[in-house]
Amino acid sequence: MFGVMKGSNKSDKSGISSFQALCTSLSARVGTGNLAGVAVAISLGGSGAVFWMWVIALLGMATGFAESVLGQLYKVRDDNGEYRGGPAYYIQQGLNNRWLAITFALFLFLGYGFIFSAVQANTITDALNFAYDIPTLHSGLVIIALAALIVVGGLRAIARFAEWVVPFMAVGYIAVTLFVTFMNIDLVPAMLADIFKSAFGLQEAGAGAIGAAFKNGVQRGLYSNEAGSGSVPHAAASATPNPNHPVSQGYVQMLGVFIDTMILCTCTAFVILLAGGSSSDQMEGIRLTQNAMSSHLGGGGTEFVAAAISLFAFTSVVANYAYGESNLHMFKLDNKLGRACYTTGYLAMILWGSMAALPEVWAAADMALGLMTVINIIAIVMLTPTIVAISKDYFAKHKSGKTIEYQTGDCEIQGQSEKGIWDQSK
Repeated sequence: MFGVMKGSNKSDKSGISSFQALCTSLSARVGTGNLAGVAVAISLGGSGAVFWMWVIALLGMATGFAESVLGQLYKVRDDNGEYRGGPAYYIQQGLNNRWLAITFALFLFLGYGFIFSAVQANTITDALNFAYDIPTLHSGLVIIALAALIVVGGLRAIARFAEWVVPFMAVGYIAVTLFVTFMNIDLVPAMLADIFKSAFGLQEAGAGAIGAAFKNGVQRGLYSNEAGSGSVPHAAASATPNPNHPVSQGYVQMLGVFIDTMILCTCTAFVILLAGGSSSDQMEGIRLTQNAMSSHLGGGGTEFVAAAISLFAFTSVVANYAYGESNLHMFKLDNKLGRACYTTGYLAMILWGSMAALPEVWAAADMALGLMTVINIIAIVMLTPTIVAISKDYFAKHKSGKTIEYQTGDCEIQGQSEKGIWDQSK
């Protein structure tokens, strides 16, 4: 999984590098789910929700691998010669099911193009309002202005932005949470024991606690790492893989799920639980995380979380645009007018999300994510023979010491990949 990152900075005129694809997918993943979503899971499901987030992450690594392999295999070139791909494309190319592909693309527009960006904006403005008393409308307008400056450059501009910002923000956040953990190292064993006891209902709350922990851990885990929802294949498909084989991008995106949930979400969970968990029952979402960090770092904790969530969520806002844009090609709207209409709706939803109530925004996000996930999982199951065949091809070449490169006809796949992508050496 880690070995495929060697040489990951290579790209070409059609695709971004594997490292840029990883950072782009992480910029979409690493957002409100890592700070606000974890807080929601713990406040509603108790500490046991953290365990189920870990479980869903391990399962998510498998689904993330499968969907990213398919995204690479069935990618296409748009009118500008750049790679585009995702569930809508592998449903159409692999399953030859145009109506289901269009249905998924519509749900993706609803989810990533609009609603999820509203969720991220909602969390940013709420955090800044809580920390600095900045009116939500004002911060919302700033988000719109900054996002517009980046997304106007398209996928490559978004990938370059993610490549520089994501590593910086992830390392910084991990460093601070490690400091908090070491400062409370004597409480860690009891905290871990509480996580497992709560996950299996071994405390006073009993069976009811299991259901709440499971439900909220799974929901927020899925929202955070996005594995199985069909978002990640868009970033995977846009890359020029190294080695030049679809499976290599599967491993890259598995790493993304691991970083997002097993590392970053765990960091947030530890900060909250070491501060007393959800004992602040008047707090919800990002404010619970801010309150927990303040208990560790003093007054600066609120400001730190506000800054962190603003950066995390803003990168998600930008990456979400790229996912929606990738599907314009499906509707033959990959032109100036199509992009202008999409961009206008995208920016309008950011403004709405900046001022909407928290429950309304999260409910809309859960609905969109659920619809996308159902369709994508069905497609993955139906395309399992192809995933198995192309994985065997990769492993056989790796084991034999041959050059790991996929060519059309190397193994039997369902449907067909686009001509000119996999039928010539690069």
